[in-house]
Amino acid sequence: MPSLKDLKNRIETVKSTRKITKAMQMVAAAKLRRAQEAAEMARPYAERFNAVMAGLAASVGDSDSAPKLLAGTGSDETHLLVVMTAERGLCGGFNANIAKLAKAKAKELRAAGKTVKFLTVGKKGRDVLRRDWSDAFVGHIDLTEVKRVGYVDAQNVARDILARFDDGEFDVATLFYSKFENVVSQIPTEQQLIPYEAPEEVAEDSSTLYEYEPSEEEILADLLPRGVATAIFSALLENGAGEQGARMSAMDNATRNAGEMIDKLTIEYNRSRQAVITNELIEIISGAEAL
Repeated sequence: MPSLKDLKNRIETVKSTRKITKAMQMVAAAKLRRAQEAAEMARPYAERFNAVMAGLAASVGDSDSAPKLLAGTGSDETHLLVVMTAERGLCGGFNANIAKLAKAKAKELRAAGKTVKFLTVGKKGRDVLRRDWSDAFVGHIDLTEVKRVGYVDAQNVARDILARFDDGEFDVATLFYSKFENVVSQIPTEQQLIPYEAPEEVAEDSSTLYEYEPSEEEILADLLPRGVATAIFSALLENGAGEQGARMSAMDNATRNAGEMIDKLTIEYNRSRQAVITNELIEIISGAEAL
């Protein structure tokens, strides 16, 4: 049975921890507002961009003049999985859920006899995949020094992916990130980057035909690299909002758990103290009677 001093020290330690988790919750709440606004403001542009891209892709189809980023290499033997996670932890299962989806996809591809490669953006995803899939790990893009993610950062990631595609390192690229719904809900999502594949909801609304000048092929050749950067930028913003929402929820739960633990330890401390006082009174009374 722990002594009174041990119980008192534990109570003080848990109180200190509760102060930290409460502070982290408040910081995450402040950051969440900005991150959520950024993610929501980027969605209309991304949706409209995808609609234009889907219309152009439908017009070009599988013609011989279609850009390589649309037509692909003609093979799907080598897959590059771009896994985007947070740089820090203490956000519940946010990072683990993204990595879990990517690893499930990798196992499925390997079972089908495909070659799998991993490119990570975010330290937490890198740590998990290096440990479990070190043979498939091909690179990492470090954003630890970036205080606020911008389009330039997405362009840097896109350049790395496009350079690998031009060098023939892979045939299909798939992006993994977490789509922000609300504070308690972040949905791990996979999106094919290369060759371009319009989201289902966009593809259904892209039946309107337009005449383009110059040709659709020329416009697509210019827009497809931007489309890769736009998809990555949207994913970075969604991840940013999801990370802060998950951290806020996790720290709120930790604060509540700390409060419950303090209550239990306080009750145990009072009972132990009462038992000590009772024993001392019994000893005093027994001594008095003996005299």
